[in-house]
Amino acid sequence: MEYNLADLFESVVDAVPDREALVYLDHPGTGAERRLTYAELDAAANRIGHHLIDSGIRPGEHLGLHLYNGVEYLQTVLGCLKARVVPVNVNYRYVEEELVYLYRDADLAALVFDAEFTDRVAAALPRTEKLRHLVRVGTARSGAAEVTAVDFAAAEAAGSPGRGFPARSADDQFIIYTGGTTGMPKGVMWRQEDLFFAGLGGGAPTGEPVQKPEELAERVAAGGSGITFFPTPPLMHGTSTLTAFIAFNFGQRVVLHRKFVPEEVLRTIEREKVTSVSLVGDAMLRPLIDALNGPLKGTDCSSMFSVSSSGAIMSETVRRQFRELVPNALLLNNFGSSESGFNGTATDDSGPERGFRIRVNFRTRVVDPATHEPVAVGEIGRVAQCGNVPLGYYNDPKKTAETFFERDGRRWVLLGDMATVDEEGVVTVLGRGSQCINTGGEKVYPEEVEQALKSHPDVYDALVAGVPDAKWGNHVAAVVQLRAGADRLSLTDIQNHCRAHLAGYKIPRQLVLTETIQRSPSGKADYRWARDVALSADR
Repeated sequence: MEYNLADLFESVVDAVPDREALVYLDHPGTGAERRLTYAELDAAANRIGHHLIDSGIRPGEHLGLHLYNGVEYLQTVLGCLKARVVPVNVNYRYVEEELVYLYRDADLAALVFDAEFTDRVAAALPRTEKLRHLVRVGTARSGAAEVTAVDFAAAEAAGSPGRGFPARSADDQFIIYTGGTTGMPKGVMWRQEDLFFAGLGGGAPTGEPVQKPEELAERVAAGGSGITFFPTPPLMHGTSTLTAFIAFNFGQRVVLHRKFVPEEVLRTIEREKVTSVSLVGDAMLRPLIDALNGPLKGTDCSSMFSVSSSGAIMSETVRRQFRELVPNALLLNNFGSSESGFNGTATDDSGPERGFRIRVNFRTRVVDPATHEPVAVGEIGRVAQCGNVPLGYYNDPKKTAETFFERDGRRWVLLGDMATVDEEGVVTVLGRGSQCINTGGEKVYPEEVEQALKSHPDVYDALVAGVPDAKWGNHVAAVVQLRAGADRLSLTDIQNHCRAHLAGYKIPRQLVLTETIQRSPSGKADYRWARDVALSADR
């Protein structure tokens, strides 16, 4: 047995076949509920895996998942892994041109898609010659474009529920497409063994990784149940899918909703006794706070022992507000990326004054991007990770050469995050280098200013961007969404507030108030949108 994700999952199934593995609620009280044990999820995944093989999809070929959250998403990922087909996530917000790019860049041979996206898929198909097999989840609306696709339920029914797959390998791939905040989407190619250790903590993210593949099932068999993981962002973002696999590696339960609806999330936490919630920053935590202060006041959240965020920061102010409502929950700002997996967790003293401070794992360093040597204490470099790192970017040798390097006989990945390191090895992440604002020769990282803005009692959400300036080259612009009922905020108010937290050159010189801050479905920042808003207001 190797460190192959399908092999490892099957070993857990054999250890706890009758334990509940997956609960899908869309939404509580509607009757749309599915519950699968480990044995049932295994059989369902086997059926899809065999359907793909029977349909001519071969090991190493790529399948796109153009889906909302649901049983079908994780069932298909597992089915792919079992059949040695490479799963590829597709952002369901993409429109025709973006889909054509991704379908082609990823060389998709097959696609599983939600019926709601039928028209978009149909529009993209004529320019995606390699895409030859489609499976549709649900029924297309009346009048939707014609697409030749197999019904998911029919595909599942026709596939064998048994295993009987060819031998798999630790070298089998798993591709995670990441759009980031700039540029075209890139497919990060992971060997499954590397992803198991870098992204899934080697079967024990908070403890000692397993020393051999067989040990995973041994730990599951020796332990008990009682932990429920609730990844609330879309599974199309790697973090949520990896959270589900972390749960499976523990032999524990995963709860899913189709979409993030704060009130329904809280009802599910109470009903299912959820213990671990994952989300993305203030954009998801603030609505939970609002619901707990409003229509869902009194909801029993006592089962929760952790709320973790990846991809965006839960600000100090918002964390404090949540702790007042749910004092038993540990709030974790995790740091990682599609290219590195997990790097570390923020310290308790992270905040507007001290910055986003991370206690990183032993594989993470801050290096000079030109020499790849570790930077001195206090110097600015880029975060890098060695050891279990991806093979590179699919179909992009140039970007691969820029991002991956070898030093001291080990392979490294150079992330886009700028940072410093102190005498104790604590890393302060400044922000993405691509978003850095050069104002009067000084460098300003948006995340740092956003932290200060969000500590203002009238600010609900905020993004910061650089806008061309005749005097300074660029100036710092704050795009702010006010809290409901807040009085109109002035630029002077914001500047006076920020001066208590930031050096003068970091203070916003422009304020744009907007009804809603635009973010991705997972809550990640849309800096291109913020810059366009600030530019339009500056004209």
